[in-house]
This record gives sequence, structure tokens and C-alpha cells, in this order.
Amino acid sequence: MEAFVCAVDSGSLAKAARAIGITPAMMGRRVDALEQRLGVKLLHRTTRHLAVTEEGAVFVEQCKRALAEIATAEDLISSGRHTAVGHLRLTAPAGFGRRHVAPHAPGFLAANPQVQLSFDLTDRVVDLVREGYDLGVRIGSALDPDLVAVRLARNRRVVCAAPAYLERHGTPRTLDELSRHQCLTFMPNVGQSVSWSFLHKDRTVAVRVHGKLDCNDGELLHRWAREGLGLAWRSTWEIQAELVRGELVTVLDEFALPDYDIRAVYAPQAHVPAKVRFFVEHLRQTYATAGYWTQS
Repeated sequence: MEAFVCAVDSGSLAKAARAIGITPAMMGRRVDALEQRLGVKLLHRTTRHLAVTEEGAVFVEQCKRALAEIATAEDLISSGRHTAVGHLRLTAPAGFGRRHVAPHAPGFLAANPQVQLSFDLTDRVVDLVREGYDLGVRIGSALDPDLVAVRLARNRRVVCAAPAYLERHGTPRTLDELSRHQCLTFMPNVGQSVSWSFLHKDRTVAVRVHGKLDCNDGELLHRWAREGLGLAWRSTWEIQAELVRGELVTVLDEFALPDYDIRAVYAPQAHVPAKVRFFVEHLRQTYATAGYWTQS
């Protein structure tokens, strides 16, 4: 098609051949092959003259439009590897997403104006591939082995409480002592038993806990802990500022899970789109900023 369009525009097979960088004989064979496949005559050719047939005149305009669309598609895909473009759909845990993902969207869009962002903030584990998401943010060690994971920031899961609670009820020193404390538990489903995970003797153990208060909202548990209503099992990303100010303190640190990091995950692919790579890097650099996690 390119050879045919070039021949029509130049008015000569020889000129078209020189423009494309092939021999006139090869140019002739390309036009012959195109005519044979279509079953129509596109050009009347002599040694001195080239004329477009009626069918050829119609076909050349269609060819130009098709080639222009192909060029546009190639430019879009090529530039998409170096410039963030398109619609980025991502999912993150609700509390973390509200505080540490969505607030950084304006800065990313200012630097990448050709991107559209859609957030799904939910505590359920989303199937990225089946549900059509480009990117997910996950917290914890249990990750889908079929996904690519990039660590965004270090994080631990710790037991914490307000100093006032520990003054009234004492500080637990062993995992067995948790049974004597009010534990503020995350309860996504009514009637579900709750366990907190710890590292004990080089293996992960689950400890059943209970208390008079439970809910399905992490921010409410965080507030109850600050108010001195019990022990809470929270991530350091959520409580770091309060730990620095002394409003919360950690207990049972020697049993804390060492690997509960914050990661970006996406489906493996030969060429990761720039919109994905750039947003992952945007979050990673933001989280690495000095003092980020201790800000109010």
C-alpha cells in the first residue's frame, strides 16, 4: 500500500522506488502483487507514463487514510513507552488509599497531563486482570505470585496503645497476655473470629484476640486506640506520627512481623505502560521524602 501511494503521488515508479530506497523492478513487483491480490487494475503503466485507474483513484484515498491511522497508532504506542498517556485504573486499601494514594493524584496529573486517573478504594482483594485494573497497591506479605510487585515503602504491623491505657491495664510482655486485654479488632463480617499474626520462634503464629469494641473501619480503630480504649494491631504507616509525638506506644515489638511492606502490583507484560511506571515511581519517591510518614 505504501509503495502504491508513493507511486501515485510521485507519478513514476522509478521516482517512487528511489524515495522508498528499492529498485524500480522491486517497486513494480509490489504494485503487481497488490493488483493481483485485489483482482483489479490500479495503474496503467508505460515506460514514460503512469496513470491511475478509476478503481486505483478510489483505493489510493482509502490507503492514505489507513496508513495515517497506522502511523498514529504506532506513534501513540511508541510515545506511550516514554510519555504517560491514557486512562490509569488503580485500586488500593480504603484507609491507605484515602490518606496516601489519592492525595498524590494532583501532583502526578500536573506532571502528566495526558493521563486520566480512576481510583477504587476498597479493602477487598481485587483481581486486577479479571476486573481490568492497571495497578494495585497492597500491604502485607501475602501477594499473588502471578503479579509483578514493587516495594513502595517499608512497613510493619505492630500492637500499639495509648499510654493512658497501659497505665490502667499494664503492658503485655508475652503473646499469652493478650487474652487479658481489651483488643480493638477489625471485624469485616459479623460473628467472625479475629486473630492477630506475630513472629514467634521463627514462624508466623496467629493469636486469637477479643474485646468489647470491634468495627469494619480502620480509621475508627485508630481513633479508639488514641482515646485509650484498648490495644490495636495497626501498620506503622498509619500510626507513625502518633508514635513520634508519644500519643501511642508499641508493645510486643519483638514479635512484630518484619515484612508487611507497601507494594505496587501489576500484571506482567513485555512493555509496562509509562502511565503505570510513572505513577509507581511517583508514589515511591513521595514516600521516600524525609519526614513523610511522621507528618500529621
